[in-house]
Amino acid sequence: MKSNQSGFTLIEIAIVLVIIGLLLGGVLKGQELINSARVKNLATDFKNIPVYIYGYQDKFKSLPGDDAQCCGATGHLGTAATLATTPTSSGGVACTTTCAGNGVIDGLWKPAAATDETALFWQHVRLANLAPGSTTVSIATGNTYIPINAVGGAIGITSAAGGPITGMRGSYIVCSDAIAGKFARQLDTTLDDGVTNTGSLQVIAAGATAVGGTAVALTTANDDTPYLVCMGF
Repeated sequence: MKSNQSGFTLIEIAIVLVIIGLLLGGVLKGQELINSARVKNLATDFKNIPVYIYGYQDKFKSLPGDDAQCCGATGHLGTAATLATTPTSSGGVACTTTCAGNGVIDGLWKPAAATDETALFWQHVRLANLAPGSTTVSIATGNTYIPINAVGGAIGITSAAGGPITGMRGSYIVCSDAIAGKFARQLDTTLDDGVTNTGSLQVIAAGATAVGGTAVALTTANDDTPYLVCMGF
């Protein structure tokens, strides 16, 4: 008895392969668009922070985080009657009068204490309606005070002297953490010279907080490793 079974023709197989190719191409293109959007969001963080500083200085002739006149009876942001004056690491407060007022944002990019000027910076720009976010100073893990970037890493600012990378140019250093190497390289190409251990944007190991580390030159081999990206301005 003869069997009537038959296989796919070459044309049918070719059509299936073309469809699979189109689907894979669409997936890859979609991932590329997602990555581009993520890099754009990360780049926006670096561009926004100088705007906050210049906006605050234009409004109050003081530096956010370092504003010795931020509160009190004639304060820029509120009065002692309405704002607590003793921030703690677990929260509570809003305007402290302990800022030096010396034109420097003191402290590590990722604050070690809620009284650091690098922590108070965020409170000041938010109370001045220049940036969104909580005005209750806190550096406790998991809270909503320290801003987070598009990949879940912390964002911070410090003076040039307090930067985590040696020799960076600029008066202030903005840092954004937990950024994959592939995104860090794209950011450097977009915002600087395309080399991650030279220029105004540089890269160091993720989570670095100590002052004066050495920048890293990234290659495609580092694409999936997270890094701390800092930029001077």
